[in-house]
Amino acid sequence: MLTLAAFIVAIGLLVAIHEYGHFQVARWCGVKVLRFAIGFGTPLLRWKSKNSDTEFALCVLPLGGYVKMLDEREGEVDPAERHLAFNTQPVWKRFLIVAAGPIANLLLAALLYAGMNWYGMQQAQAIVATPPAQSLAAQAGLRSGDKVLQWRRAAASEWQAVQSLDHLNWNLMQAALDKQDVVLTVRSTLPAAASAQEREVVVPLHQIKPGQEADEGLGQIIGVGRAWLAPSVQVIPGGAADKAGLKDRDRVLTINQKPVADFYALAQLIQTDLSGQPQQWQVQRAGQTMELHVTPSVEAGADGAKRALVGIQPDQNPETVFVRYGLVDGLRRGAQQVWEVAALSVKGFVKMLTGQISYKNLSGPLSIADYAGRSAHAGWGAYLSFLGLISVSLGVLNLLPVPVLDGGHLMYYLWEAVTGKPVSDLWLERMQKVGLVLLGGMMLIATFNDISRHLG
Repeated sequence: MLTLAAFIVAIGLLVAIHEYGHFQVARWCGVKVLRFAIGFGTPLLRWKSKNSDTEFALCVLPLGGYVKMLDEREGEVDPAERHLAFNTQPVWKRFLIVAAGPIANLLLAALLYAGMNWYGMQQAQAIVATPPAQSLAAQAGLRSGDKVLQWRRAAASEWQAVQSLDHLNWNLMQAALDKQDVVLTVRSTLPAAASAQEREVVVPLHQIKPGQEADEGLGQIIGVGRAWLAPSVQVIPGGAADKAGLKDRDRVLTINQKPVADFYALAQLIQTDLSGQPQQWQVQRAGQTMELHVTPSVEAGADGAKRALVGIQPDQNPETVFVRYGLVDGLRRGAQQVWEVAALSVKGFVKMLTGQISYKNLSGPLSIADYAGRSAHAGWGAYLSFLGLISVSLGVLNLLPVPVLDGGHLMYYLWEAVTGKPVSDLWLERMQKVGLVLLGGMMLIATFNDISRHLG
């Protein structure tokens, strides 16, 4: 229920903001608005404003909305109101009215991000767990317990401080889309390396192949996504670890003589052993070292893949840092985040069209609903961050120069402004058909990807 509620609230809010942008700018430009609707189909609620003739409606299908304006192309207009019709407005007014919807979504995202920056959030410190064996981070020489202090693109000379693990991963993903290597300054935080000097490692992001990120996941390929956790456990009653005598707060040192650097490495050693044979564990309890034999149970997960499980979980959370910004810095950072997400979205879309990344990255309503539910479960901060991301995505999508989208109409008005004459009805009809095919194709691919992810 939380997933469904979070999805409906997210879509309803973002659609309402988008349509309000069209609505308010239309009124400022002197255009009569006949209806402001959230959703499609049969209205569940409808009412009229006392100060205008606009009808407001909440309809049964919440996946969208529209603002209906007085327009001679859609019906007969009283000559006395012709100056209030959309189609009789100068091209610059029509441009502003159409652009206002996507811009409203981008402004909402900037305010959401700014609000989170002002309020501040606890984020995991940039101390990394053991990178996956085949990842680029492992290839670069990153090790468990390394704290990333600063970063720069290999082609740049200016270093930037790393504020948190989220901040680091965001910049790594941006550089990965540009196929640019990244240089990191790191220092080990583990007791055995307490006097370790800072060192530089180069993450070879240029090695990512087209389509690889869709099959393996960009985060998995890079390998810096998991925060460091000590291999200290909390035991789930009735599991294999409980039966073997493991206790809460036991620290696992080795499994089958293989050293355990952190909890992620511990989970990997357990899950990849599908033999069903007892594992020899060396653990530390209250300062004493002891041997235990734990026999994992092999089970199939929701995706059908087999994993070995013993019934343990971390007994602590990652070390965090409180990241907070002042009024001006928070607003500037919010605007910067919108720009970065928008640029990342456009780059991804262009690379998808040119075949540099896979079409499997497209997500539809099922994935959005899933992300909405997960973020809502994680707390307000995660949910607001999700709303900001989707709001930027909606704004960017609508600005694409695709007929039937706002960006397609803006393309028509630019043509009219340059040539002095509107696009002909014949060409409008042709381009609308092309736009419907393109949009329909994107929706089919996104829905197919959704189904494949949830059934695969």
